[in-house]
Amino acid sequence: MALLKERENPKILIIGGGKITSNTNMIFNPENLVIESDVYIGDRTEIIIDAHNIPFEDNSFDLVIFQAVLEHVADPIKCVSEAYRVLNNKGLIYVATPFMQQVHMKAYDFTRFTHLGHRRLFRAFDEIESGVFAGTGVALGWSISSFVQSFFNNKYFRVFLKQIVLILFFWLKYVDYLTYKNKGTYNGASGFYFIGRKSNKILSDKELIKLYREV
Repeated sequence: MALLKERENPKILIIGGGKITSNTNMIFNPENLVIESDVYIGDRTEIIIDAHNIPFEDNSFDLVIFQAVLEHVADPIKCVSEAYRVLNNKGLIYVATPFMQQVHMKAYDFTRFTHLGHRRLFRAFDEIESGVFAGTGVALGWSISSFVQSFFNNKYFRVFLKQIVLILFFWLKYVDYLTYKNKGTYNGASGFYFIGRKSNKILSDKELIKLYREV
């Protein structure tokens, strides 16, 4: 992330770091101190933590990353508040969270956010950049898969059907390259990302409503 270049030996906390995605892989270099945490022991997990009560002191990090995590926590507002607390002055946050996605991770899947709902969650941060990370094509792929699987109760057959749909409709995600910047995409995108900087101001709900992208 280019914004980290202005900081010397930045400290980075990844919450939900059991797996690394292409979006977060870029922060791994010898100049960065990266701590990878999760609620379970994974190949990359260095420390087990509860995001509702992050076990680090105030102002400890330059960047906190939530990559596909906040839909799986009981209280996203509390987790974001904890991230705010452990970030230092002008600290950064990167988040990617689903909107139009069916349930995944079984019982540990609780919340979805519209674009404005996502922005309100980070109202104590100044926005640097936000937008769609997976568009309506990906959302349609999820829906087709869920629709086909809904006809059957057998778990193994549903897994088989899921793979068939993936093979037949893998191309839908590439359609998003044509549409992800369009206003209409924001009403049906599969997920959103947010990059922000810790602020002393709170975005008001009146200001929030003005951010809606009228179709």
